[in-house]
Amino acid sequence: MMDVRSQVEAVERRTGSRTVDAGEAASVFLGQTYETSLRDLWDACTKAERLPEWFSPVNGELRRNGRYEIEGNAAGTIQACDPPNSFAATWEFGGSESWIEVRFTAEGAEGSRITIEHIAMPDEHWDQFGPGAAGIGWDLAVMGLARYLDTGRPADPQAGEDWMQSAEGKRFMELSGQRWLEADVAAGTDPDAARARAERTIAFYTGAPGGMDR
Repeated sequence: MMDVRSQVEAVERRTGSRTVDAGEAASVFLGQTYETSLRDLWDACTKAERLPEWFSPVNGELRRNGRYEIEGNAAGTIQACDPPNSFAATWEFGGSESWIEVRFTAEGAEGSRITIEHIAMPDEHWDQFGPGAAGIGWDLAVMGLARYLDTGRPADPQAGEDWMQSAEGKRFMELSGQRWLEADVAAGTDPDAARARAERTIAFYTGAPGGMDR
């Protein structure tokens, strides 16, 4: 069993802004280091046969300019691909488009690091729920990757669903939400406003009253 607090503490989180063609965008950034090679980490995150083992099935053409679709989630176009260092893609979900940039770096002799930056134009959803709305989801992803790389065992989707509803799963999402609250305040958001939107986001993920509409 994974120590959820240790996993939460293993992740670096930041939020801020990025200038993109559409204007001034909000940025959610997280990173984690794993005890595996750069090539293995790249393959785990880009090979269609390995992605379902810790993330979700991803269909389409996993190459530059190719279209992809995450089963039951987002879709988009791969805009850049530089194996084994980085890729970038659009992220189309719920009628809106944002962007992801994923980078991989070697860490010492036996480690490697993934960093994920999710960039979106601020809107009413961002104002209401803040960086944790995307951040907790990415925290769940890097946690799944940590479990997979540590054990070598593919994820069990039903067990994953059950874990999300468990006390341990809800505790993980609460801790993640608290860290995104801290990142939001560190980026200059009024503490009371940041706390209010973090509470709404945590409520959504944990199923408590007051969360965002599903």
